[in-house]
Order: sequence, then structure tokens, then C-alpha cells
Amino acid sequence: MSDVERYIEKRKARSAKFAKNFEAGYEAFEFSVMLREARERAGVTQETIAKKLRTKKSAISRIENHAEDIRLSTLEKYAKALGMRIKVQLSE
Repeated sequence: MSDVERYIEKRKARSAKFAKNFEAGYEAFEFSVMLREARERAGVTQETIAKKLRTKKSAISRIENHAEDIRLSTLEKYAKALGMRIKVQLSE
């Protein structure tokens, strides 16, 4: 375990609020990475996605870097621009 991981675990143990906020933020970060990696695997640039969604590259960058508050309809359009689809799953 790295020093950063140890620090995070100690903070989580001391503060339930920190733990909750950290987990929510980390899930959004993971989702952001998933979007970017899917785009890169498809060999598509942010500019290309932006054109297909009729928006700007900066909007695509925000989606890929701050995925905590994206509309499902936007995600569906993003996926369609990659030739993919969104699959939603609920879990405990």
C-alpha cells in the first residue's frame, strides 16, 4: 500500500463525511477514465466527438474530466458517436 493509500484510509477511518465524499468522487473519476479510454480505443478524437454532438471540444473535455453530473441523454449521444451504446446497471 502506498503512502497516499494509507493516508486516504486513515482519513476515511477518522471522517465518515470524507469517506462518503471520497467514494463518490472516485466513482466519477473512474467513469471519466472509462469514457476517455473508450474514445481512445475507438481511435476517435475529442474534436470528432464534439462535431458529432454539435458542441465544442471543451465540452467533451469537461465530460471526460468531470463526469459527476452528465445527463443520460448526453452519454447516449457520446456512446453513439463511438458506435457504442450505454448499458445501465443498478448494484448494491
